[in-house]
Amino acid sequence: MATSRTFRHAALIGAVAALGASVPAVASGIGVDTPATSATATPARSGSPTSAVDRVADFYGAYIDILYDSGRGGPANALRGHYLTEQLRSSLARWEAAHHKDGVLRARGVPIAWKVVYNDSGMGHCWTRVTLTWQDSGNRVHRTQLMVQSDLATRLISGIKAV
Repeated sequence: MATSRTFRHAALIGAVAALGASVPAVASGIGVDTPATSATATPARSGSPTSAVDRVADFYGAYIDILYDSGRGGPANALRGHYLTEQLRSSLARWEAAHHKDGVLRARGVPIAWKVVYNDSGMGHCWTRVTLTWQDSGNRVHRTQLMVQSDLATRLISGIKAV
């Protein structure tokens, strides 16, 4: 005759097995572009408000989300006000008037993905490389890269240029 400890142990093993089988299905669901047959785990996303690189990633993620969801205007301008230096905002306005493109993205339209990596730092600045992935009307994918400068003292973005 089995003891209650044996039943608890069997129930725990069953619960863990069931949870293990269901987690990949949940993790690869909505908003994740990995195939259902992928054996890799969904990458974790994290950050710190004290990291200049994380702040650039946070800015580009939020900025692209706003453009994708609602287009330019109030929310995008509010993000610029929070993350960009006043001098950069003025410089972007002049650049946008001359080029008729979004100065933060250095392009028209909205990218389908973004990636931010640390590039270099020195003299009170940090440089990150931002890779934007675009899909054209023929479903061809291409990428552009930006070099983004941040001031380490304020963690504000102070420069954006195409690479």
